[in-house]
Amino acid sequence: MNKLLLKTTIATAVAIGLGLSSSVFANDTASGIKGKITGPSGNAASGTVVTIVHLPSGTKKTTIVNNAGFFSTKGLRVGGPYQITVDSDTFEDTQINDVFLSLGDVYPLDVTLNSTQNVEVISVTGRALNSLSGSTGPGNNFTLTDLENAPSINRDIKDVVRVDPRISVGGSGSGAIQCAGGNPRFNSLTVDGARMNDNFGLNSNGYPTVRIPFSFDAIDQVAVELAPFDVQYGGFTSCNINAVTKSGGNDISGGVFWDYTSDSMKGDSLEGDDISTGNFSEKRYGFNVGGAIIEDKLFFFAAYEKLDGAELFQYSPFENKRIDQTTIDRVRDISIAKYDYDPGVMVPSIPVEDEKLLLKLDWNINDNHRANFVYNYNDGFALSQSDAGSSRLSLSNHFYERGAEFKSYVASLYSEWSDEFTTEIKIGSSTLDNRQTSLDQASGFGEIRIDTGNVDVYIGPDDSRQSNKLKYDNLSFKFAGTYYLDEHELYFGYEYESLDVFNLFVQHSQTETRFLGTTDADGNTLTVGIDDFEQGINARVYYGNASSHDPSDAAGEFEYALNTVYAQDTYTLSDYDLTLTYGLRYDWYTSDDVPAYNKNFEERYGYSNQQNLDGISLLQPRFGFNWEASDQLEIRGGAGLYSGGNPNVWISNSYSNDGISNIQFNSKGLTLLGADAIDFNGTGRPGYDIPQSLYDRVSAGEVDVSTNVTDPNFDIPSEWKYALGATYTTENDYVLMADILLSRKRDSAVISNLADEKVSTAPDGTPVYGNVNHSRNSDLLLTNVKGSDAKSSVVSFS
Repeated sequence: MNKLLLKTTIATAVAIGLGLSSSVFANDTASGIKGKITGPSGNAASGTVVTIVHLPSGTKKTTIVNNAGFFSTKGLRVGGPYQITVDSDTFEDTQINDVFLSLGDVYPLDVTLNSTQNVEVISVTGRALNSLSGSTGPGNNFTLTDLENAPSINRDIKDVVRVDPRISVGGSGSGAIQCAGGNPRFNSLTVDGARMNDNFGLNSNGYPTVRIPFSFDAIDQVAVELAPFDVQYGGFTSCNINAVTKSGGNDISGGVFWDYTSDSMKGDSLEGDDISTGNFSEKRYGFNVGGAIIEDKLFFFAAYEKLDGAELFQYSPFENKRIDQTTIDRVRDISIAKYDYDPGVMVPSIPVEDEKLLLKLDWNINDNHRANFVYNYNDGFALSQSDAGSSRLSLSNHFYERGAEFKSYVASLYSEWSDEFTTEIKIGSSTLDNRQTSLDQASGFGEIRIDTGNVDVYIGPDDSRQSNKLKYDNLSFKFAGTYYLDEHELYFGYEYESLDVFNLFVQHSQTETRFLGTTDADGNTLTVGIDDFEQGINARVYYGNASSHDPSDAAGEFEYALNTVYAQDTYTLSDYDLTLTYGLRYDWYTSDDVPAYNKNFEERYGYSNQQNLDGISLLQPRFGFNWEASDQLEIRGGAGLYSGGNPNVWISNSYSNDGISNIQFNSKGLTLLGADAIDFNGTGRPGYDIPQSLYDRVSAGEVDVSTNVTDPNFDIPSEWKYALGATYTTENDYVLMADILLSRKRDSAVISNLADEKVSTAPDGTPVYGNVNHSRNSDLLLTNVKGSDAKSSVVSFS
């Protein structure tokens, strides 16, 4: 069978099977075609013209076969269909139809031209199979057909990529993508080159936003790479998730969707027990459309999606009869009568929203230059009860909104300066404005926790959301060039990425007050919390702030930049059907911002707390191979060092928890009501105002509190990856694929407590640590340890 047709047949088989394949070549937002054109006797058909046309848009690329018989072109749109014409002055022309390109994939086109008068026309009806495209490591590619056919009730790419058995979603209830058992916070997610993973590292879903930050209908293809042995890959140690969006063509195309649910469509009993579903309705709707502004020249695509939903709430202590309505009413009555505060009620549901918009322009400048621009917007929120569980109950004014507004802009330029030299330039910018705001933030009231016997009831704005805000700006630039020299593909580039962070997290800035009752030395109850709440006695009050009493002065603010240079050679030994890829990637950080100086910390440990990432660097070698041992067997593998995907909260902690800016104090046994009430800074309204003694202590800046610091010898966390895989195709076109991946962590990041010291040794010789200096809970150090190994293997049959 013709090798090109064989690969296409295999691709079709895999497409209807598990969809497993090897990884694509590079962290691209486009595709490519490369191959060898020879004459009837196997001689190089140099000078042959190869014309590649993307039929939906009329985009055309032309390249010439070199003296070794090779040609290659990059920067092509993903998808298709493409028509490829091989035009020779010596031999018969050949036309290949219905070619579809995968994201980042290099389509293999090896053609032997005829010397007869009969023109050979090869019709290709599927995309090239990644594992037979010269790739070297394990991964998977999901085409538009995969995305359209996969059941995705959540309208999320997670529903599609989880088809790969190496990928799981929702481990430990997080909802994030886990690749080969790796921590999802070490993933990288890019869409059209814009980074859209959780840069800060606090979201459980792996996204910077509450839900997926882009419209599902906007995505054209998704690639997941676990070990791509290409120097262009960076910013991850678990896996790289790379997606590109759809583009418009000469014909108008698009779609609409709408889905709906409500409490009437939800079960209201389980095994005879009634379940409260509340009164709610939820709908999602949207559209996408693409077309030409100028035929064959300028194209547009737009996708919009909106969620009008509802957050449902459970009150387990009430449902399990650990607390009754009479007690809840008493808490409310006391709060209103004694503290002049309405704490809300047990609401069954509250509306939530999420809105997404993507706009894209594609411009065919000429046959050698193509540009595009992508704007993406997402704003949405969810609601949390904050304190809830079997022994905790929150009334509605204790709830808080978890939301974020995310915007990104990406501009790309793909240029072919000659048959030997192509470039890619990309500039991107994104901003995240994350909010965690109590629903009753404006009241100025603090949190109050009341022990009612079996259940603690919470009222007032949550203490951790009284001053809580995260904002960051991300700027990225990429220049990459490819030079073709006979059987060598030389690739080189420079990348720059900066991150500017504002992180505000000050607990108790509007106070927290606890009424937990009192006991004697034998543990016998003396007073009950709800009674103390009514009388305003035995209160424990917490207050935290900057010494200026402006929480913004205690925020962590810093900026750093990651610089990268890389160079690589892909060498094709055509006589042996062997391709070797080898190169180096070098990352280094720069930063001028340092944490505020804490002299107490330096006195304790002998070094400053003012460490940052400036000057930290890492050289990452990569090597991969792909050998087509026969028309039926391919063997691939490689080794490389990877770094990235590190949660920036690690670095932020050194700035926001410097031990001097964020001052926290508390006092117990206070009387808040009556003639013997303590002095307040303000009008003397408990819950609204701050105890004068705590206010004065914060003003005085009496600090020697826990400090977070980065180890002066901290190294970039990195991980070695080794992979070996093979694909075998039977004469009946059954496909058997196998991949083995070994990950070996080097210089893993860990948080250690400097306040702990070795206090004993366990029977097996393990040292036991404890807090010797009990006046200090912790001084936390970001440092390195040698990591462990992880192995993953997968076999697929289709």
